[in-house]
Amino acid sequence: MTTTTTETAARRRTSLGSYDFRPYLVYIGFVLIFLVMAVTLRDEGFLTSGNLLLILQQTAPITVMAVGTVFVLSSGEIDLSIGSVVSLSALVSAVLLRDHGFVAGIAGGLLTGMTIGLINGLLVAKLRLPSFLITLGMMGLVTGLSERITRLQPVPSTNEVFNGLFGAGSLAGVSTLILWSGAVAVAGHCIFRHTRAGAHVLATGDNVGAARVAGVNVDRIRIGVLVASGACAALAGMLYTGRLHGATYTLGSADLLTVIAAVIIGGTRLKGGVGTVVGAVVGSLILGLLNNGLILAQFTPAEQQIARGLIILVAVVLTLREKKT
Repeated sequence: MTTTTTETAARRRTSLGSYDFRPYLVYIGFVLIFLVMAVTLRDEGFLTSGNLLLILQQTAPITVMAVGTVFVLSSGEIDLSIGSVVSLSALVSAVLLRDHGFVAGIAGGLLTGMTIGLINGLLVAKLRLPSFLITLGMMGLVTGLSERITRLQPVPSTNEVFNGLFGAGSLAGVSTLILWSGAVAVAGHCIFRHTRAGAHVLATGDNVGAARVAGVNVDRIRIGVLVASGACAALAGMLYTGRLHGATYTLGSADLLTVIAAVIIGGTRLKGGVGTVVGAVVGSLILGLLNNGLILAQFTPAEQQIARGLIILVAVVLTLREKKT
C-alpha cells in the first residue's frame, strides 16, 4: 500500500513538472501586475474608472496592430514597417479628408496600408526575399515619404464625423477606440482559430515544406498576412488621427517594439507556428498598465524606460525559454 501511494505521488510530481505553464503566464502576469498597481497606486487614482478607460483607449492602436502582427509572426515572417505605415496612412487620410471628404479619407488611409502590405508580400513571396530585410527597407522608404509629403508639418483633421468615428467619439457611452480594438480582436481571433486560413497560417509558420505538400498556398498566405498587417497599421493610424484631431509624420514611430513585445509576451512564437490573438491583446494591456502605472508613480522618462525594458525582458525569458526535455 505504501509503495503504491509513493508511486502515485511520484507520478503526480512528474506530471506537474512536465506540464507547460507558459501559455498561461501572460494571464497570471496581467493579474499580478494589476493587483500590485491597484495596491501601491490606490491613492494616485489608478483604480478610478476614468484611469482604467484611459488605459484601454491608449492601448487601442497597439492592440489593433498586435492582432495583425500575430498573423505575420505565426506565419514565420516579420513586418518592421508597421510604425511607418501608421504615420503615412494617417497623413494620407488627413490630407484626403481635408481636400476630398469623409469617404476619400477612410478609403485612402486603408488603401495606403494595404498597398504597402501588398508590395511587401509580393516581394517576399514571389522573389523569395527575407521579410526582415524587405520590411526594414520599406520602413525607411515610407518614413521618408511621410516626411516629404507634409514637409514635417502636421495635418489637422477637422471632420467631426471622422474624428468621432475613429477615436474621439463614443457609442452608448463606450469610446470608439475601445470598440474598434475590440472588434478587430474578436474578428482576428475568430479567423485565426476557427477558419481554414488561420490553420494555413500556422501550418506555414510551423513547416513551410510540409504546408506545401499538404496543399497550402504558401505564397498567398505570406501575401495575405502582410496585407492584413498593413491594414491594421493603417487603421491604427486613423485611430490616432481621430483621437488627436490630426496627423504628424511622427505617429507610430515608437510603436514597433511595443507591438512586437506585446505579441511575444502574449505567447506568439517569433519563428512561427504558434500564435494567440487573445494573448496578444492581454500583452498589449500589460504594457498599457505598465506605462500608466509608471507615470502615476512619477518615474522619470529614463526610469520608465529601464523598468519597461526589465519587465519585458523577464516576460520574454519566461514565455519563450525552451522547455527541458
